[in-house]
Order: sequence, then C-alpha cells, then structure tokens
Amino acid sequence: MSADNPTRAGDYRASVLLPLPLSGAYDYKLTLPAKRGAIVTAPLGPRQSLGVVWGSAEGGVAEAKLKLAEPLDGAPHLPGSLCDFIDWVAQYTLTLPGMVLAMALRSRQAFEPETMRTAYISGNGVPAKMTPARQRVLDTAKDGLARSVPQLAEEANVTPAVVRGLVDCGALQAIELPEFDPYRPPDPDFDVPKLNTEQALAAEVMRGAVRGRRFGVSLLDGITGSGKTETYFEAVAEALREGRQTLILLPEIALTVQFLDRFAARFGVRPAEWHSDLSPRERRRVYRAVMSGEAKIVVGARSALFLPFADLGLIVVDEEHEQAYKQEDGAIYHARDMAVVRARFAQCPVILASATPSLESYVNAKNGRYAHLTLTNRHGAAELPEVRLIDLREDRGDPGTFLSPTLRENIARTVAAGEQAMLFLNRRGYAPLTLCEACGHKLVCRQCSAWLVEHRYRKRLVCHHCGYETGLPPACPQCGTEGKFIACGPGVERVAEEFKALFPDARMAIASSDTMGGPAEMQAAIRAMQKREIDVLIGTQIVAKGHHFPQLTLVGVVDADLGGSDGDLRARERTFQLLHQVSGRAGRAEKPGLVLLQTRNPKDAVMQALTASDRDAFYEQERKYREIIHAPPFGRLAALILSGHDGEAVREAGRVLAKTAPSARGIKVWGPTPAFYALLRGQTRERLLVQTEKSIDIQAYLRTWLKDATIPKSVRLVVDVDPVSFF
Repeated sequence: MSADNPTRAGDYRASVLLPLPLSGAYDYKLTLPAKRGAIVTAPLGPRQSLGVVWGSAEGGVAEAKLKLAEPLDGAPHLPGSLCDFIDWVAQYTLTLPGMVLAMALRSRQAFEPETMRTAYISGNGVPAKMTPARQRVLDTAKDGLARSVPQLAEEANVTPAVVRGLVDCGALQAIELPEFDPYRPPDPDFDVPKLNTEQALAAEVMRGAVRGRRFGVSLLDGITGSGKTETYFEAVAEALREGRQTLILLPEIALTVQFLDRFAARFGVRPAEWHSDLSPRERRRVYRAVMSGEAKIVVGARSALFLPFADLGLIVVDEEHEQAYKQEDGAIYHARDMAVVRARFAQCPVILASATPSLESYVNAKNGRYAHLTLTNRHGAAELPEVRLIDLREDRGDPGTFLSPTLRENIARTVAAGEQAMLFLNRRGYAPLTLCEACGHKLVCRQCSAWLVEHRYRKRLVCHHCGYETGLPPACPQCGTEGKFIACGPGVERVAEEFKALFPDARMAIASSDTMGGPAEMQAAIRAMQKREIDVLIGTQIVAKGHHFPQLTLVGVVDADLGGSDGDLRARERTFQLLHQVSGRAGRAEKPGLVLLQTRNPKDAVMQALTASDRDAFYEQERKYREIIHAPPFGRLAALILSGHDGEAVREAGRVLAKTAPSARGIKVWGPTPAFYALLRGQTRERLLVQTEKSIDIQAYLRTWLKDATIPKSVRLVVDVDPVSFF
C-alpha cells in the first residue's frame, strides 16, 4: 500500500508492523480505513503494543482470528517517506524491520494525550494589604506572559507563598496552557554573517539545492577554521525561508556545546536537541514538535535520522568522516550513509561537511557523484598552523617521562606569553597496562581479552570495553609477589601528572569521557577555556574537533603513532583525520599556531602529509592502495560475528558456517578467525569477512547463504554490512 492510498473502504484490514524483533508485519482488523504510517495500538499475546499500519493485509488469516488494532487519538502517523526509509534500512542492513521501526518510535510517551498545565497572569482582584514582595510579583506579571508559581517566585525574588496569596485574592488569574511551551522559530535573518568569496559561492550552491526541493549530495570540504559551519548555516536559513525542517547531525554530544551557542548567535534561538542525554519528558516534547512541524531545526546524534519530520527540507552531516556515526549494536548502520538515503526518500538535499572527508566521500566528490564545494582559506586573518615533528628516538626526556624537552620548552614559552596550549593523547586513564615487574604478568579483564586500564584518580583498574573494574590487588595473582606492579605507557591522567610536576603554577584541566561527568561538565570546561581560565587543556579525542579557542596557539600530540597500525584497513586514514583535526585547533585567530607531533616514525606517510599540509596527496595514496586491494570504496565488505559463552560451540559454528558459504565469482570469504577482541564481555568471538566486487549485491549473497544456515541457540550471529572497525 502506498503512502497516499488508504485501505479499501469497508475492508478495514491492514498489515501492522510492530517495533519488535519479529519476521514481518501482521494482519489486523481496523475500526476505520488507515493510511500507511498510521500509528495504532495492537494486541500481541496478552499485552498491547504500539504499531504502524504498513500496508494492505496479506490475507490468509480467517476473519474470526484477526485481532482489532485501534488508531490513537489525534490520528498521529509516520510520514510515508520515513516508512519507506525504514524498509530500505532493514533490507540493506539485514535487520528485522520491526527493530528498525523501534528506532522511529523511541518516545512512546509522545503518543499519549497531551496534559495541560496551570499558569498565572494578572487578575482583577486587589490584595487587602500591599507589600513590596507582592508588588514585585504584580510588576513581573504586567508583561502578560503566563508563568507558573515557581517561575513567578523566582523572577520576583519572593517565596512561593507570596505568589499563592495573590492567587487566593484574585490578583493573579489561573489559565490552562499546553504541557510544553512552543518552540520559538529561528530567524533566518537574525545575524547574517559576511562571507568570503569561497564561502559565498558554496552557500549559493547549497541554497539553490534547498530552493529546488530536490535530492542531491554536496561535500563541503573546507580546511579547519575555514568557516564551514557559517557556510552551511546559509542553507539552513534557506530551508527556514521555505518553511521546511532541517536535521543537523553531530557525531558526539560533546560537540553540541559550542555549536548551540553559534547557532543561537546566527538564528536568535537555540534549536531542538535529540540525543541520549535527554530526559523522557524532553524526548516527548521534541518528538511531538518534530512530528507536527513545529520544531524547524533539530540538532542530534545519529538516532535523530529516525524522527518523524513532517516536512524535511535539508540534512546536514557535520564531521561526516567520524567513526561515531556508526551504530555498532542493535540495528547496525552508518548514519552518514543512511542520511544520504533518508534525503533521497524525502527529496531534499544533504550536505556532508568535513576538513578531512572519509575516503568514500572524497572519491564520490572527485568522481562527480557528489557536488564538491571547497573552502581553502581560514576565516578572517587566521592562517594554518605550522606542523613540526619531534623524533622521540633522538629528542627524549628522562626515563618514565612522556613530554620531550622540545615540547616542554614550547609549553613554557606559550604559557609565559599568556597564550593557551593543548596536549592531546587519545588514551583515557593513567596507564593502558599494569604488569608485575617480578614475572611480567599483565592484568587483564576477566571478561575480555583486553588489558585493564589504571585510573589513578579513582584508584581503580577499568576495562574500557565491558566496564568491569576492580582495585589493584595487593599481590601478583600469578607469582604472589607483593608491591611489584608498574604502570606501562601513558594515559591522559599520567600526562597531566607529569605536566603538573613541570608547571605547578599553570592552570590545567583534563578533558576525557572519564573525567567529564557529562555534557554539562564538558560545557563548563569549554567555557573556562574560552574565558582563558585554563592555560593548558589535556584531553582525548573529545577535544580534537569542533572547538574554537582563539588564544590556543600550541598543540602538542603526545603519541602521534597511536592507532596508526592496528591491522584495520582504515587505521591510517583515521589517524590522519584525527591528527589533522586536533592540529586544526591551533592558531584559529590572529596569532599563529604551532603543532608538535611526537613520533618514533617520522618518515611515515601520515606524518609526512601532516608536516607538508598535503592532505590530498595522502588521500590519493590511500585511494590507490584501496583500489589495488578492492577495498571500500572500490569493493564491498560485510562482517559476520559469532559470539557466545561456550567458546568451542562458537568456533565450531564458525567452521560450519564457512563451509556452507556459496562459491561465486567476485566474492571471497575470509575466516573464521578470532576477532581482535576474542573475548568480550565474557563471550568468545569469531569473525568471518565477506569481500566482493563493488557491482555485486552483497545483501543478496548474504541472504542466500544465511537462509539455510544452522546456528546453535547458544551462539549469536551479527551481520555488519559496511563495517568500519574490526575489533
């Protein structure tokens, strides 16, 4: 059944998809005809479930056996384009469609009847006795805005009892209001920036795409500090003028801190937000406002792709290269790629923005599949920072230290000049490995094949994969020797300890997911950095991108080699992107910036490309390498991961599965082999990898292979189409 054609009048049957891991939609009776996307309550066994009318009834079920599905009050519905998108995602990712639908029905409370709230405005009554406190309340209420008792008390600086006394005498009048205040519409002309020539040309292309109300992909490819955000804001402004909605995806909640401030400065109000840190009530408010079209702009994490936009006119994927856009559990998908598909179903343009695009997007732009909009100059007077290598084989400090003499000297010079510095190490905690000096025994997670990471501030050893933590044992569990544990390698806490010993008077802060309790604490640290209340920020990748600190002139990368050769075909690309992004934090205003990369491999192609500021040469090298080995974007991959508590059952399931793989031209099946983390959360893991030529329908091959596969109930099989990591 199409999005526009109702079930036949008088038939009152339809297939209803439930947000559950079921094989497909079920037939139900309806009290009224309903279009595809209509939300209903449907009985399933002894309980009621939300469901969505998905199409015409399949038939084959006797009338007497059909159960009745009831439409919800107000007849809410998912847009047809979202229903089509859900079907597509399910087919592409080999996920049960009900599991994908569940992502679109994240806020069940949003479909409950709206409640009202009581607020107060000025009334006709006069208090018998006027006091200064009462007068302040009445003066506050003169503007005619309706407020609750707590709001009036806070604004007038009185107790709630004073306000209630004015209510009792009729000086304040109660009125009933909707549960949520309406979103103030952003103003596309609130503070229009002055763009340079490159920005203006790119902005006009994107505005034209929005006005044309047609699908198309633009790669906004600009160096760090070139003003990509200000440029794509002009496309957002055009969508507002067209009366349509915009979705802006960010890879991490931490990046929203400065972004929301910049958005408010440009459009006069903050946008609606959608991410995992929202309370259920806030989720309900945003979901309703998106469905009704009231929320014109939504800034969100990857799950925002499944919100029911009433009239989606633009999608922006900021930092499109980020691995955080990959959903690794449940329905496994890549939000960047799915954003392109969502835009195609909505017939609207999509903008991918990055200073270091993914190789897939870079090749699509070079081949003309995407519009390639480039920004080659930093905004205003700012220039790209100078990048230098520090060869740790020659420029070494004392044993057990991690900041080279050259880096120390430059930190001292920067702090003395009243400027700011950033030290970057993409490793949380104090030390990544703790071992016994007597026998060499390494402390490993009891549930994972991963080292326990020491977090000295918390006095705990933590597994960063399953969350298991414990204290440092008094004696080695292998040899029994006491007091012989040593910390090997640095984490940000250890770098901070060394820094504090060298610069005791400098104001320092650590920024990592371990030290920041959530977005509020991250926001406080960023604001402190902007106000120059911090001299040196020591952090992991959460400080590497998206932040603008005008006084930051020095960036020191403690270990530039970390992550560059971990057996992943994208390892070099990710290392280059991360180091390029963190380098881009330096020198974003008038003062020149300097980036120092500590490395033991200065001749590596990544290091050479960074020092030469020759990104495209590195990309071309990676492109040729991928093309030779038929790896994405010149071939396709799918991973099959088997896991379970019975290791031998998992390994045997892998061997059996590999033997049943159909032979086909242009397709190779590798494995099974132990996954990178062969033990994770107490489960043994085996991996098979399917590699095909780009023209082959890898999903069809996988369906043919897996439809008759026999997997023991004790073993779980997960399929990851287009994997981005290989842990």
